[in-house]
Amino acid sequence: MKAKLPTQCPSCENLLSVSQLLCEHCSTTVQGNYPLPIFLKLSPKEQEFILQFFLASGSLKEMAAQLGVSYPTVRNQLDDMIQHIKDLNI
Repeated sequence: MKAKLPTQCPSCENLLSVSQLLCEHCSTTVQGNYPLPIFLKLSPKEQEFILQFFLASGSLKEMAAQLGVSYPTVRNQLDDMIQHIKDLNI
């Protein structure tokens, strides 16, 4: 199993930031303090929702059918995620 990039501090659970990048080809290292992309700030469940939304061609109706839940349930999940992303982006 491939290791996943940790996004939360194991001690306090706050979001981590990227401090070093490495080119595997030439071993160049870039250091700094870079925020995580918004997608990585989302929970694994939210990331999965976005992937399913994409694979369903943006159809909430299709997602609801695939997940076996009602359209309003999927719509509410999307609305919650939109608000979460707006809150993260401030």
